[in-house]
Amino acid sequence: MHWSTIIYCGIITYLTRFSMIFLLKEDILNSKMKKILSYVPSAIFPAIIFPPIFLDNSGSLDLENNPKILAAIFAILVGYLSKNIIATIVAGLTSYWFLIFVV
Repeated sequence: MHWSTIIYCGIITYLTRFSMIFLLKEDILNSKMKKILSYVPSAIFPAIIFPPIFLDNSGSLDLENNPKILAAIFAILVGYLSKNIIATIVAGLTSYWFLIFVV
């Protein structure tokens, strides 16, 4: 019962998202709309990433003794210098794990 509901919800979600991609034609969007939509990923990404870094489990701001902040700063530096997403992810995770388990 529960698994079938999850599968049905997944199929419905997939079809609704796929239908918008499939039905959207290239000539529907003008150049101004394409330029506006190009800013969406850079606006959404910080909203997804920053709360887990700066907030604790209760939702309050956690700035003192927070290893996630130092790991994020290190990952940003590696990403800026290397321009490589894999190196950035590995550097961020490695520095975070180092700060948690070693320091």
